[in-house]
Amino acid sequence: MSTERRAPLDRRRVAATALTLLNEVGLDGLTLRAIARELDVKAPALYWHFKDKQALLDEMATEMFRRMTDGIEPDPDDSWQERLLRANRVLRRTLLAYRDGAKVFSGTRFTGLEHAEQQEANLRLLTSAGLTLTQAARALQTTFLYTLGFVAEEQGVEPMPGERREGFDVEARARLMAGHPLAAEAGAALFGDYDEHFEEGLALIVAGIESRYGAN
Repeated sequence: MSTERRAPLDRRRVAATALTLLNEVGLDGLTLRAIARELDVKAPALYWHFKDKQALLDEMATEMFRRMTDGIEPDPDDSWQERLLRANRVLRRTLLAYRDGAKVFSGTRFTGLEHAEQQEANLRLLTSAGLTLTQAARALQTTFLYTLGFVAEEQGVEPMPGERREGFDVEARARLMAGHPLAAEAGAALFGDYDEHFEEGLALIVAGIESRYGAN
């Protein structure tokens, strides 16, 4: 009889295992049964911790956020513009580390209060620059939704960095759309150099917040 002791099964351990498995099978292949196999337990054991897959996704997103912010303190010298740029760059990098990372994060509800401290600091910085609380909340949410949507589309083309999904050949697209020359040429901007594309879009949003709200 084996005397090896297993690590106790808790929500964080299940979520961590699910995130590891996610990179292998993607969101569609991620099932409670598959996670249970990885943990060497019976699938019903997971239902003590998660009533359904959505509850698991909520915990996975929370674990992603924990990892994203672990050991990172906001720079007190940041301007609000720098804070928005920095936070969304880190968010994008985190989402890209997981296959279907943006899909996992989208529409989920954090299971803890780990996000509250960061949110409080960001709202305080934005309101100190002259935004109302509502404007500050919308500025944070708009940049967050931009990043989430951008990465969702990016991962639709490149599920993992360097892994190009079939059917997104820019040159083949241009040949197919030869009768629509501007749309054909735009493919290089739409489906290439995602780093530059992301930075340009984020800068546009930050500039829009400055203009719309007259923020310092």
